[in-house]
Amino acid sequence: MTKRILFSVVTAVITGAVTLVGYKLFFEKPEVTIIKEEPSSWVRLASGTAVAEGVNFVDAAEFALPTVVHVKTATPTRRRPMNPIEEFFFGPQPQRPQIQRGTGSGVIVSPDGYIVTNNHVIANAAEIEVVLNDGKELPARVVGTDPSTDLALIKVDYSDLTPAIFANSDEVRVGEWVLALGNPFNLTNTVTHGIISAKGRSINIINRHLQGANTAIEAFIQTDAAVNPGNSGGALVNTRGELIGINTAISSRSGSFEGYSFAIPSNIVKKVMEDIVEFGVVQRAFIGVQIAELSQTKARDLKLDNRNGVLVTGLSKGGAAEEAGLKEDDVIVSVDGYEVKTPSQLQERIGRKRPGDSVTVEVIRKGKSKKFDMILRNEEGTTDVLEKDVIASELGLGADFEEIEKEDKERLNVKGGLKITELRSGKLMREGIPEGFIITHVERKPVSTVDELKAILTDLKKGQGVMIEGRYQDGRRGFFAFEW
Repeated sequence: MTKRILFSVVTAVITGAVTLVGYKLFFEKPEVTIIKEEPSSWVRLASGTAVAEGVNFVDAAEFALPTVVHVKTATPTRRRPMNPIEEFFFGPQPQRPQIQRGTGSGVIVSPDGYIVTNNHVIANAAEIEVVLNDGKELPARVVGTDPSTDLALIKVDYSDLTPAIFANSDEVRVGEWVLALGNPFNLTNTVTHGIISAKGRSINIINRHLQGANTAIEAFIQTDAAVNPGNSGGALVNTRGELIGINTAISSRSGSFEGYSFAIPSNIVKKVMEDIVEFGVVQRAFIGVQIAELSQTKARDLKLDNRNGVLVTGLSKGGAAEEAGLKEDDVIVSVDGYEVKTPSQLQERIGRKRPGDSVTVEVIRKGKSKKFDMILRNEEGTTDVLEKDVIASELGLGADFEEIEKEDKERLNVKGGLKITELRSGKLMREGIPEGFIITHVERKPVSTVDELKAILTDLKKGQGVMIEGRYQDGRRGFFAFEW
């Protein structure tokens, strides 16, 4: 009996083994790692990511690091006012502003001291200091800002700097290796690496900062290179060390890097920088359409095979699109031959242009492709490029401005301001603000340049109250409040 049981067990074990071997041989595909003796063009990392042997992060980092700077800012903030009990016991106390320190990064774009950074890095800063890669510290001033792209151009009085080499951001590809350079957590000259995860990404972060102004241009390059606070304004470069973007934002619940970072494409950076240098302000071109993403339902109603394209939901009267012949329910699929699949891609493509530039827009209408040539307009509906003082005037203020000189700053004991040099029909004249009045604050925010004034006023909503503070020529303080 015992022998019979033992025989049955042995038979079962042997049968199971044979069955398992047969399954492995004939049904299951083996996971095989082949190690070749001969040289291979690819090396596989422990993470499972393949990297070309020719990729040299060392050379790219050494090439790009001298172009990246550390940006330090000092911003005055109001102290908490004393409550009545504190004031009763301690008496009125002078409200000296506290200084808030901030840090970020920047990228040198010219040998004579121009540096690109994020607008949010230097916004409202009273003092800006730049630390070069070799440790040299230099004071910097703001040349111009563009809140709609979150870019700013600053300058140091220094020569023989090493500028970044711009790459064509249109040519970067998803999956391409990149390096992020900057100063996270005040750790200078930090380099991280990753790949491009997506292109033309819109995360609505700039519009939220602009408080619903809906003028933002977002078509970010998304990467998984580690970016943290302090990296803002730093460089995103390819494996040749060429600039493909300015690191701007991260997607995070904790405030630190969690796998997603976003950079402004270098082609947008270059356009903004060139506009500020040439005109003092960014020249924004408009196509004159209201747009939306193409939904599955709308695509089906329009008998489209896919959802690639941007739906035209409305047209600005007398705008470039209306005059060219576009209609509601047209689906824009390309601009100058470049495919656009989302609203952010269309905005980015038009955002590279200036008023007066001509473009060819391809649309799908009733299942057929049509092309329209049009000339882009500025926000006032003309094809002219505008000087920055004219742009501020066209906001309805009815005035021209100039930045005050050092003598006025010392005489009035102010850090900066804008003098009204010419007054015409507009909001300022209606409120009794005279020529020669120096505006120092709008909505309690310091104003020293036309760009700062325009940025604050652009954020205002119709019907919102606005407070203007400044000095008369005899030094008296003046306050004016009115509805925007």
